[in-house]
Amino acid sequence: MKKVCLVIGAGAGIGGNVGKKFAKEGYHAALCRRSDKDGLQRLVSKIEADGGSASGHLLNAVEEDAIEDCVANIESGIGPIEVALYNLGAQIGSRSLEDTPYKTFELGWRMATFGLFRLAAAVCPLMELRGRGTILVTSATASVRGNAGQHSHAAAMGGRRMLCQTLNAEYAPKGVHIAHILVDGAVDAPDTLGKMLGPEAFLKLREARGLENDGLLLPEKMAETYFHIAHQHRSAWTHELDLRSFSDLAWWNHPP
Repeated sequence: MKKVCLVIGAGAGIGGNVGKKFAKEGYHAALCRRSDKDGLQRLVSKIEADGGSASGHLLNAVEEDAIEDCVANIESGIGPIEVALYNLGAQIGSRSLEDTPYKTFELGWRMATFGLFRLAAAVCPLMELRGRGTILVTSATASVRGNAGQHSHAAAMGGRRMLCQTLNAEYAPKGVHIAHILVDGAVDAPDTLGKMLGPEAFLKLREARGLENDGLLLPEKMAETYFHIAHQHRSAWTHELDLRSFSDLAWWNHPP
């Protein structure tokens, strides 16, 4: 059976590029996203055309048993999940307290924290039995700093970070590596930042800061870091790190 890299949140940005990188290195990339079946198939076809192995899975992570069933089906039908990437965002935009309904706040938690908990509950026992495995968790600046208008996002991402720490405390001694990857900057991703800004504003941002300027985080370069973390020797594991462009001001240097 093939060793598997499971990607939950496999869009055209970080998730898709991580899937491509692991497939290039001999893994089967099990790519999951909530919608856009055609886009998912294009990503799978691209990996296969480049000589890799991949499969696409539509997955709504907030549905009951969806994550658990996905893990079980991949483990039984494709191979052991050696690496799992939890790459779902939980950004709902800037909203005042009065403009943040209970359901909206709860959705952020379900996407950012509860979904990761469910993934860990499904894969960590399997990885423990094998004595190895890695969970890579894409996170955000909001996990360490709460700004006005970010009630849902900061609370959800802060919970994500703490969950990573507790998972490491329990499972690192059992051979399971959990890495919290704090993305501190804008990512050159058309299906996340591009959708948030709109095509015209996204193009202007790329021209001003991206492309040859290297002022936007490039998903294909980020994927190299994700792959490196997953293959560190256990005597020198990284449990948390920041990723940002060389020209960006670090989160701790921003004015409040």
